[in-house]
Amino acid sequence: MIALEAINVTKMYGTGPTAVTAVNDVSFAVRRGEFVGLVGPSGSGKTTMLAMLAGLLRPTHGQIVIANQDVSSMSESKRTRFRGRYIGFSFQANNLVPFLNAQENVELMLRLNGMMNRTNKERAHELLVRLGLGERLRNRPGQLSGGQQQRVAIARALIHEPEVVLADEPTASLDTERAHQVVQTFSELIHEQNRAGIMVTHDLRMCKYVDRVIQMVDGRISREITDRSAILQLAGAADEMDGGVRHADDDNVEEAGEPAVVYGI
Repeated sequence: MIALEAINVTKMYGTGPTAVTAVNDVSFAVRRGEFVGLVGPSGSGKTTMLAMLAGLLRPTHGQIVIANQDVSSMSESKRTRFRGRYIGFSFQANNLVPFLNAQENVELMLRLNGMMNRTNKERAHELLVRLGLGERLRNRPGQLSGGQQQRVAIARALIHEPEVVLADEPTASLDTERAHQVVQTFSELIHEQNRAGIMVTHDLRMCKYVDRVIQMVDGRISREITDRSAILQLAGAADEMDGGVRHADDDNVEEAGEPAVVYGI
């Protein structure tokens, strides 16, 4: 079953001869239980694409459909309510609340969605234990490592049972071992909970954990890789280059022509 669909999506900044087209007529769909990697060099449009999927930016043309609802045509207030209920976020800036402990940060999404009860409180506890944080439930973000904070963010993204879960560079601040642990666990939970997941990453090694790779270049989809052996070959080749580190671009700068987006809860 299709959980998310982008239909002929275009995003332009400015008008006239100085207009910049960040995303140009992009279409794809993601099914429930599918984890997709969105990759490409700086300026490819992947960050802008993710922001539109999240309902944080409105397309200039085209539609974003999630749970059979056209998010792109919603008012800002309706999109905010929809985003809180149907979309989970795990972003590079994990935005954990510094004065709440790990369990309270996860429970926050339940409170915001009117889902706080004993059963869901137990689910939050079980999810954190599943993520290896059973001994860190009462620790605040400042008392957690980068990898532990990312795992709390993953739990928070999944706890309210969203239709779609989006991850933006979830391994950017992690070492190789922690990066693999975080993305592998994220992938397992996407499949176990039958969510639709999309991860934007510069690190092609992480593609070994996805079901499909969508590569963007100059605002368009340049290719899709669905064959499992081809995906593993892509990730393996990246792992062998530059001493085991290979990124989709040479630096981690913001994409050209795309404004900074602050991702909130």
